[in-house]
Amino acid sequence: MQHLEIEFKNLLKKTEYDRLRSLFPEVTPVHQTNYYIDSPNWTLREHGMSLRVRTFEEGGELTLKIPQAIGNMEYNQELPSNIWPLFPDQLHLPEGPILDLIQEERINLEELRILGSLHTERVEIQLPIGLLAIDKSSYFDQVDYELELEVTNPAQGREDFENFLKEQNIEQRKAPTKVARFSAKL
Repeated sequence: MQHLEIEFKNLLKKTEYDRLRSLFPEVTPVHQTNYYIDSPNWTLREHGMSLRVRTFEEGGELTLKIPQAIGNMEYNQELPSNIWPLFPDQLHLPEGPILDLIQEERINLEELRILGSLHTERVEIQLPIGLLAIDKSSYFDQVDYELELEVTNPAQGREDFENFLKEQNIEQRKAPTKVARFSAKL
């Protein structure tokens, strides 16, 4: 499955996270772990790609993101039940469109490694303005909090996101992607 992901992000202070989280007490958080994959010399990143395996309590998916003029083209592939439980002990990329895209770039699969993991407790709420996610992420010795809004219209989405931040009295803060924040701590 592939789709164009357009999202707006904002880092949160813990107090802001707690306040937003309290707005949706009926929503059960989802726990997920992202395993980031690249070569030790960042071959995928040099090709403008980021690759992860995301595992849930039951199941997992492989995701490849490639930046576009607006947003990221995101390719998702469900991991077969015989593969996902092996992470992070074994890296095995299943046949499919993601492996095909990586091989088209002539990337040596033998060089790819799991660089580490990031655990997220996520609360997702579908709002009229888009899919809102409130995240608490832990990686290495770091814990951070983030707000994301996934939209289909970039101009309207930006306006809606900025209005949401104002309504919630949250200062705008740059939020690098999770993979960028994770990579900076390596």
